[in-house]
Amino acid sequence: MPQGATRDVFAYPTSIKVLQATVAQAAVRMDEPELIRAAQRGDQRAFEQLVRLYDQNVLRLAMNLLRSPEDANDIYQEAFLRVYKNLHTFRFDCSFHTWLYRIVTNLCLDALRKRRVRREEDTVVETSEGFLDRMDTVEESRADGDPQRQLMSRQLRTRIRQVLDGLTPRERAVFEMRHYQGLRLRAIGDMLGTSEEAAKNCLFRATQKMRAALGDFV
Repeated sequence: MPQGATRDVFAYPTSIKVLQATVAQAAVRMDEPELIRAAQRGDQRAFEQLVRLYDQNVLRLAMNLLRSPEDANDIYQEAFLRVYKNLHTFRFDCSFHTWLYRIVTNLCLDALRKRRVRREEDTVVETSEGFLDRMDTVEESRADGDPQRQLMSRQLRTRIRQVLDGLTPRERAVFEMRHYQGLRLRAIGDMLGTSEEAAKNCLFRATQKMRAALGDFV
């Protein structure tokens, strides 16, 4: 077979790969409303792209609210399962971001309520090196080499954790979303299905409790 013919034989699969890559890139270039509508029509690839757009934000929100990697991962999976089942009900009367975060927040609130009933929040995890308190893995800024500062830092983290445990689920959610997620009160109100003023009042109550409990540290 002539050498040129051999090159032609292998040119066809290459062109197929280029075509497939072009199709994939076109899906990526779809804006969010187009992705949502495509996913609502049953386009699995569009739904997967939506998940990729928001997966890290969803996991981060759940982790900030629950302070537990295991619980956050459970919420992450349940949230996208609910999105998959209920995406057909999304009517674009709010942003998809708000709709999704409302699902995540409600799931987290339910989990926090169950914790209050059980009166438990296990921050101790088992690792290959034994049991480890997650709170002790948080970096202590400029505390290295100073036992007194390390002790104060641990005591402060413990006190903050105790105060968070004592907040109502809604107060904790608002406090975490405002101070750890950096979300605006209007967005928090939308996610909780309430008003900006109600979210502001909730944040005020949580902040007052936190300040009262941390009086020795601030």
